[in-house]
Amino acid sequence: MARCIENNTVEIIPLECPPLQNITCANGKKPVLAYDEYYCCQKYVCDSYGFHVVTLINHNLIGAPQLEALKNDERLKLPYSQQGVKIMSSGINLVYEIPRLNVVITFGMTGFTINLPYQYFGNNTQGHCGTCNNNMADDCRLPTGELVENCAVMADYWPADDIIRPNCPTPPVVPTNVPEPPLEPTPCKPDSICDLLKRSVFAECHPLVSPDNFYKGCVFDSCHVSNPAVECTSLQTYAAACAQAGICIHWRNHTKMCASDCPSDKVYMPCGPAEQPSCEDNPNESTTQFTTEGCFCPDGMKLFNKDSGICVEKCGCLDPEGIPREFNERFEYKCQDCICDESTKTVICKPKTCPEPPSANCTGPGFVVVNQTNPVDPCCFAYVCQCQLNNCPQNSLSCPIGYRPVISVPEGKCCPEHTCDPKRVCVHKNVEYEPSSSVPAHACQDCTCSNEIDPYSGLFKIVCEFQQCNETCDLGYEYVETNPYDCCGKCVQKQCVLNLNGTKQLLNEGETWSPPENMCEHYTCMRNGDTLTALSSQIICPHFQESNCHPDTIQTAANGCCKICVEIDKACKLISMKTLVSRHGCQSEHEVEMPYCEGSCNTFTKYSEAAAAMEHSCSCCKETRSSNRTVDLLCLNGGKITHTYMYVEECGCGHTECTTTAGLRARKKRSSMLL
Repeated sequence: MARCIENNTVEIIPLECPPLQNITCANGKKPVLAYDEYYCCQKYVCDSYGFHVVTLINHNLIGAPQLEALKNDERLKLPYSQQGVKIMSSGINLVYEIPRLNVVITFGMTGFTINLPYQYFGNNTQGHCGTCNNNMADDCRLPTGELVENCAVMADYWPADDIIRPNCPTPPVVPTNVPEPPLEPTPCKPDSICDLLKRSVFAECHPLVSPDNFYKGCVFDSCHVSNPAVECTSLQTYAAACAQAGICIHWRNHTKMCASDCPSDKVYMPCGPAEQPSCEDNPNESTTQFTTEGCFCPDGMKLFNKDSGICVEKCGCLDPEGIPREFNERFEYKCQDCICDESTKTVICKPKTCPEPPSANCTGPGFVVVNQTNPVDPCCFAYVCQCQLNNCPQNSLSCPIGYRPVISVPEGKCCPEHTCDPKRVCVHKNVEYEPSSSVPAHACQDCTCSNEIDPYSGLFKIVCEFQQCNETCDLGYEYVETNPYDCCGKCVQKQCVLNLNGTKQLLNEGETWSPPENMCEHYTCMRNGDTLTALSSQIICPHFQESNCHPDTIQTAANGCCKICVEIDKACKLISMKTLVSRHGCQSEHEVEMPYCEGSCNTFTKYSEAAAAMEHSCSCCKETRSSNRTVDLLCLNGGKITHTYMYVEECGCGHTECTTTAGLRARKKRSSMLL
């Protein structure tokens, strides 16, 4: 051991280490060996600081963090300061501080940082934090003191005692010095935010803190961790390291995934005070100088107190509802007059004094005077007029025809009043009629309920117009004026209307008509009271046998209905006859055969529709084929003469004129032939 005596003289003396003394740790852990302040002798000491178990939790790993601090499974109200420990929240980070040891732990959304002073922790750390000796070569040290090349392997040998879950298992075998094969790199997402660490946003910090290791960790997280928000941890940790070096960087507004989300009354700051200023701060007490990012009060404002989280411009009191009040500010709270007292920094209240309420004059029916809360000042009472329907008089609700009762309470009144409002109808002789319906109001006029409102009655008007007599009558009828007191005449039947197969035929009274195609049917127009009716009748023809008729003699009778003919035995035919021929006193010796024609032929007189006159048709029975023959005649003088005569071979009916002259001429001719 070296000791300075005087005059720049240094004395070297041997230092004997005191014997080790066993101690009992208050926190229940085993004592461990540690070097003394000269790093020469060892002694038993106890780890951590006191015995506090505090759990820091983030309940939301994507989006705005939801941070919480628990002690003995109970949520701590932040800021917390007891037993040498402070816990504060910046909205983005939780800051755990041990002021006596100058230890600050920052717990964020997906990661944490531990800041230890070299004064107390130089060469006095091991495990995941490595060895605090400014030499990264011996950071990957096992609890046995052995060094391994891969810190990820080393991490498995430093399990922490978890008071909630069982201890993590420790690997049973110490790894050999043979290096493990390197892992093949996994391609990263092209939209990784890790490149921001090497860009201009962090350029001011690059000369002071190298971003390389932070970049490697970010790339690893980007490739192997499914939660993309974990990439924000590397940027947040690098920004915190830059802040400790005195460089504050607004980096979150360059990303979407890591953007800050502060309440409307707070502003984001990358390097704000972990222990935010408040009205309760004592200038004689020291505060934490550690900075962290988070949501802070705007410039010119501070927290009303450490617990409220309310930002104010001026300090004062906090009323019972948590609203900040300035010193000497007067306000009303639950019907009390309150003031923020500056001397005591508390709110002092006393019951509110109300003036004597004025009386109320209630004159309208149904109103009564009652005492109730003043609508202008809810803390005081006032006399008001209150409506009570049971004090209202009874009213009749009957209305005349065409009106309906309507109940309403006019503004400023209490009791309901009823009026009779007109309906949307017309009224005639106490009968309601709907719009567009017929109203029997006047004789010889057509009246209709309209949609026009009568300004005097409020009902719909009845509109009338004189009737338009229909003088158009059906076929067979005539329009005649009957009674002068009647509005209109009427159609009187003058003819019978016969409708056969779509054709109408008019018949006067007593007239008979037969259709041309059926003369056997007769229609006669007969009167029956005021009605004319066409009665039908049929002509019954005698039996007609066409086979008994002589050919070409069948014809229609004069009535146009029945058929007639010349029967075969009465028809025109050849009659055999023998007779003596005499001529100029000479006579045939014997009877000569001389046939002749005899019988009936078809002769008629009937109406011709085409000629519009009576048509006559006459025919006579005469020869149709004949020949000339000769016969010798014996004369009285004994001589003979030859006589030629017509021999009728065939008879038939031949057309002739229907005149007397024609008839006579025919007879003379026939007589001349027989002679």
